[in-house]
Amino acid sequence: MAVYDAPEEAKWYVVHTYSGYENKVKANLEKIVENRGLHDYIFDIVVPMEEQIEIKDGRKKATLRKVFPGYVLVKMIMTDESWYVVRNTRGVTGFVGPGSKPVPLSDEEVRNMGVEEFTPVLDYEVGDAVRVIEGPLENFIGTVEEINFEKRKVRVAVSMFGRETPVELELTQIQKI
Repeated sequence: MAVYDAPEEAKWYVVHTYSGYENKVKANLEKIVENRGLHDYIFDIVVPMEEQIEIKDGRKKATLRKVFPGYVLVKMIMTDESWYVVRNTRGVTGFVGPGSKPVPLSDEEVRNMGVEEFTPVLDYEVGDAVRVIEGPLENFIGTVEEINFEKRKVRVAVSMFGRETPVELELTQIQKI
C-alpha cells in the first residue's frame, strides 16, 4: 500500500486482532482501501516488527518478530465509515479504547514505538563542516558527504591518521561548525 501524506487530523489507532492474524488483517485492510477508494481516510497500516537475533547450532540467525502480537496500528481519520470498515474487517476484534470509542495514540506514544518516522530538522547539509558531538569519534571534525533520512544516518569524511576516512553516524551525532 502506498503511504499517502496524511492530513493533520489523521491519527494512529490500535486495532485488536485474533492472534496470528495481524498480517492478514493488514492485507485485507489494504485491499479494502484500494477497492473502496478510502485513501482519504485510511493512510497507513502497520504491524510493528523488530529484528531478533537467534543463535542456533552456533550460527546467528536474524528473524523478525511482532512487537505487539494481536495488534495492528492504523493511521486514519476516524469517521463512521472508516470505523465501520476497519471494525468489520475479517480478523479484527475491535479498536483499543473504552467501549466502542477508539482512542488515538499520542504523538509521544507513536514516537516511542518507532512506528512513524519523524524527519528531524537538520542545521547541516552535504558539504558542510561538522564536529562529532558524541560517540567514539567525539570532537573529530569532518565534512558531510551524504545524508540518508530513511536509515537516519549521515556519512562524514573524518580526518583520521592523516587521511580522509568515511564514517557512518546517526543524524544526531554531529553538529555544524
